Amino acid sequence: MNVSELARQLRVNTNELLEKLPLLGFDVGKKAIKIDDRIALRIMEAWKAQAKKEKEMSRIAEIRGDIPNGESAVEEAGQVKEVKVPPVISVREFASLLNLPVNKVLAELLKNGVLTSMNERIDFDTACIVGEELGFKIIAGEDKSGEDKSIDQGQERLKQILEGGGDQKPRPPVVVVMGHVDHGKTKILDAIRKTDVVSGESGGITQHIGAYQVTVRPKGEQSSRPSPAGGGARGGVPPRQPAGRDDFSLGRKITFIDTPGHEAFTAMRSRGARVADIAILVIAADDSIQPQTKEAIKIIQDAKLPFVVAINKIDKPEANIEKVKQDLSSISLLPEDWSGNVICVPVSAKAGEGIDNLLETVLLVADMEKEKIMADPSRLAIGTVVESHINKGEGPVATLLVQSGTLKVGDVLGMGDSFYGKVRALKDYKGEMIDFALPGTPAKILGLKLAPPVGSILEVPEDVNLLNHDAKKNQAGQERDFSVLFKNGEDKSGAKFINLIIKADVLGSVGAIIESLAKLETNEIKIKIVGKGLGMIGEADVLKAEATSSKIIGFHVKPATNVENLARDKKVEIKYYEVIYHLIEDIQNQIATMKVKETVRNLIGKLEVIKIFRRENKNMIVGGRVIEGTLSTSDAVIVTRGGEAVSSGKVSRLECVKKPMEKVAFGQECGIAFEGNPIIQEGDVLEFYQEK
Repeated sequence: MNVSELARQLRVNTNELLEKLPLLGFDVGKKAIKIDDRIALRIMEAWKAQAKKEKEMSRIAEIRGDIPNGESAVEEAGQVKEVKVPPVISVREFASLLNLPVNKVLAELLKNGVLTSMNERIDFDTACIVGEELGFKIIAGEDKSGEDKSIDQGQERLKQILEGGGDQKPRPPVVVVMGHVDHGKTKILDAIRKTDVVSGESGGITQHIGAYQVTVRPKGEQSSRPSPAGGGARGGVPPRQPAGRDDFSLGRKITFIDTPGHEAFTAMRSRGARVADIAILVIAADDSIQPQTKEAIKIIQDAKLPFVVAINKIDKPEANIEKVKQDLSSISLLPEDWSGNVICVPVSAKAGEGIDNLLETVLLVADMEKEKIMADPSRLAIGTVVESHINKGEGPVATLLVQSGTLKVGDVLGMGDSFYGKVRALKDYKGEMIDFALPGTPAKILGLKLAPPVGSILEVPEDVNLLNHDAKKNQAGQERDFSVLFKNGEDKSGAKFINLIIKADVLGSVGAIIESLAKLETNEIKIKIVGKGLGMIGEADVLKAEATSSKIIGFHVKPATNVENLARDKKVEIKYYEVIYHLIEDIQNQIATMKVKETVRNLIGKLEVIKIFRRENKNMIVGGRVIEGTLSTSDAVIVTRGGEAVSSGKVSRLECVKKPMEKVAFGQECGIAFEGNPIIQEGDVLEFYQEK
């Protein structure tokens, strides 16, 4: 028989076979090509016996606790895996490339003095150092996806336009409201706008970014009320420039962006800070600084935004304004009345107290930053998408914060060189129709061909003919690249997968859900998003779910009746959610049920074998004396001879003086029924282990 054929039957490579044969007593030479058939049969028998022995020794070592449960004593030797990494990559994406839990990568970064979060980006050099310490070879790869490139290029172009001069005029400041969950961010906006937005959010939690505009009136009039049309009333003519800063008779406009405070929406908060001029950091007087408060502070500082601290809920009996200021000073943010430069404004959103002072403070900070809060309203419009979704009646819809130029009905919009549609209609934040939107104004756009990514830059191009009209096709290609299909639910490392298809009403929610689910992954269980999208759940989603053994998640969306029937026929599970907490809890419960239970084994006693009573094929009856601990029936018993482990099995019955016993104490003699390979001899010692 050829050596290669023998190796194939034993499922090893030829070199490994030739190296191990001398250890089994077959010295055929390292360059042997053929082996006698009789010797080959003996090799196969010896190989199987050795494999069985190694398996038994592995079980014994596992029972004794010599190695961790489920792990082998020696790591498999192999080549270092090469991983292509772009020049800049987020920690979460880097962990995904390495197929490692995010927490492990974060811990390794911390060891190297890099304190970061899963959504922050690291450069190639940092990734290279950390990757090599984790056992990977990091090589330079292609930079980012097409969508990421378009967004970054758009942001770079926007920066050039805003810094490029032109007929610069004052515009309304854009204010982002940030803080910990349930500290009252939306309630403060609610008090400013005199509307009830909180009640419209599921669970009282803001689930996506909202942009609103208010007009602050001079003292003596109503201090704040919604602007009449957000940018230009229907039928009006676009003015040459926004109202001047000193025109107090008309009031001064402020644009607010309300970002979610729950940790699920980290990426969305970052987007909110990216387009803002000023930040309001909301801190509850009865709760002080919390984890998301610190995260919001970091985002504000990274974006170099001037900010005002709104100390909310001062009407509560347990409110402690001084404690909030003390906690701020402990993280190097010294309040203004403590000789620092952090402006703190006590407010009660519920009672409406302090709201006027907060608005006046925001305008004061805006005046200090007036050189930066400028734009050219006479040029073609460009702005950032702060919200994007598909509406059943209106189709793809995006909320655009116009940052330069004037956006008008009839304008064509593009992202990079891709055509995204024509402005068929514009609405202000109240849903009223308008004809134009000036710089610093949020506007809802109808007439798009597809929903643009949140955070992307939409622009009215100088030459419409240069735009690529296959944007929808390109996005479909990106979606295919994003989808990684794991039909068997397990990879080579033995990790299990939860495959999900996510459909939501807005793009921001899809991103937030993915961010949250990534935090739930473990070494043993990983979450793979095999599909994502906006709008109702369709038949294609059900068919994809069937092909990839996936569960469909509907966030604020539901399928049609025919789709539900198809899902029932295909045995595809569809779950609907209104609040992200419930979604995360369900996936956590699923992960808990999938986890492999860890078995802990403790040595409870030892028996010295005195006599063999009966020997059969797979069991024995032996008698002995308890020389250590207390014995009971056990599924984990190791047979030792001369201090060396030779076999393992279990004891199903204990008897003393021919009577069944549950326990046998130290010094007593007893008989046992041993199930396992019958190789026990007189003088052997049996170790009894208890499993939990």
